[in-house]
Amino acid sequence: MVVKVYISGISGNKEVKKHQQRVMMILDSKNIEYVVVDITEPGKENEKEFMQQNSNAKDSKYPLPPQIFNEEDYCGDYEEFDLSNEIDELDKFLKLSASVSTAEITLGKTAESKSPVENGEVNGISSSRENSAEKEKAVEESSKTEEQNEGEE
Repeated sequence: MVVKVYISGISGNKEVKKHQQRVMMILDSKNIEYVVVDITEPGKENEKEFMQQNSNAKDSKYPLPPQIFNEEDYCGDYEEFDLSNEIDELDKFLKLSASVSTAEITLGKTAESKSPVENGEVNGISSSRENSAEKEKAVEESSKTEEQNEGEE
């Protein structure tokens, strides 16, 4: 599905221009692919009519750009877009399918049925404190063993 942003390339309204730029900037920053449809270009009368008929006008007779669609599905205008971005629900607003894999992830457990984090491990590596303590203990035990072996000879 393609996100379509309907804009006016020759709008004299600074607020409309600012809103259009912000929508495209946010979509770019979130790496969301979109198509810009400039309803003021020659030959785009059908797109302009589509936008006007399928959008919701709030303060004026006709809806002002930017208007956002996902293919033919109306998503909303700038205010709704901005709000969904603020509450981190832009994917929901844009009607994008979840890009998260549905594959299951199985985490292995240690012999003691503790997670790696509970065992002081991060990314399969024991914490440095535990490693140091274990190394010291191993060195002490090997020293004692060597002393015992020397004493027996």
